[in-house]
Amino acid sequence: MVMLAGLSRSGHLDAPETPALPGGAKSLSFGASQGLAWMSAPLPLARFRVLDLTRVRSGPTAVRQFADWGAQVVMVEAKTGTADIAGPRDRSDFQNLNRNKRSLCLDLKTAKGRDVFFRLAEQADVVFENFRPDVKHRLAIDYETLHKINPRLVYVSISGFGEDGPYRERPGLDQVVQGMGGLMSVTGLPGQGPVRAGIAVSDSSAGLYAALGAMTALLEREVTGVGRWVRTSLLQAQIAMLDFQASRWLVEGEVAEQTGNDHPTAVPMGLFRACDGVINLAASGQPLFVKLCEALGLAHLTADARFTARARGRNRAALNAEIEAVTITRSRAHWIETLNAIGIPCGPVNRIDEVFGDPQVRHSQIARSVTHPRLGPLTLVGQPIDMSGVDSSLRTSAPDLGQHSKEVLAEYGFNTGEIEKLMADGVVR
Repeated sequence: MVMLAGLSRSGHLDAPETPALPGGAKSLSFGASQGLAWMSAPLPLARFRVLDLTRVRSGPTAVRQFADWGAQVVMVEAKTGTADIAGPRDRSDFQNLNRNKRSLCLDLKTAKGRDVFFRLAEQADVVFENFRPDVKHRLAIDYETLHKINPRLVYVSISGFGEDGPYRERPGLDQVVQGMGGLMSVTGLPGQGPVRAGIAVSDSSAGLYAALGAMTALLEREVTGVGRWVRTSLLQAQIAMLDFQASRWLVEGEVAEQTGNDHPTAVPMGLFRACDGVINLAASGQPLFVKLCEALGLAHLTADARFTARARGRNRAALNAEIEAVTITRSRAHWIETLNAIGIPCGPVNRIDEVFGDPQVRHSQIARSVTHPRLGPLTLVGQPIDMSGVDSSLRTSAPDLGQHSKEVLAEYGFNTGEIEKLMADGVVR
């Protein structure tokens, strides 16, 4: 058995032979210590030390990518904690965002607190922060300051709108950025007016881009020995996620509009009624369109001038009506089985509970479970990546505020007397 460097020996991983939970979750049980666990082999990112100064969603999402793959992540938290929009620490959102991390409660507004942080940064590989751009400079924990202390450090900043520019001081919020970044203008039914996406697209995508940037900088550091300042913003991430809708404007001058449940450019692709609900189907390419028409008993449509590959977009409504007149006569299950059998993508529109009851979702084991010391078993959303030879099971629930303060400081070289003095002075909790 190999122990991850610098971690508590009291954490342990029970054999994963416990029964599966609802939704196909794997149940893992942990001992009283919530330090990172003993593993049969180090996880891919186990050699990296990460200091997490982030809060809300975009930052914790970025850091979670490191934590889940074994990095030694320390949440550096103020006495008020970092629950914020993610809700109280015991709620599902906070637990899902901050699993596999440890907590150090440190007052960065004091000189002593900053001195402690500098000692941590000297030994860290990555620092993540999502303060407003001016805050890190006021606290003197900005990239320039930390780079002098540790030139190898990769420093990652997530802001609402950028580290400079006319909006740099504005607070960034997902829904505001969904609107500014164009997403709300293309979401919803035609003529409905702007509609927000049902998930925090700009927050989550900014977090993923930040994690990708950090890992890219770490790869470069293996060659150069020097870290980088990695920057992204909710606005940049949201625009990047527009993808083909953005390129339609940039390259072809087309301003995308709302198309509801129909694909913006591919026809037919969208939502169609069955006799007991609705299905999504997609048959926009000519070979698939021919197959669809034959399966629906509408082979004559393939010779209709309105529905050639070039004309289908202009006559979408008429084509959709022809298709739905047939799909509504049979059940969802019938069409899902029939169309998939001939290679036409088709599926149900599931509620969230139905998602986790789906046989393929259960098989994927993306629902994973850990045992919280107070809350008992918690089922969370696991990593969507499978990696050969790596156990991607979750290891620990989100920590309590300051749960690992003494443990972390000891690992970073603080002696018992220093730790006790810092706690007595209220610098550390």
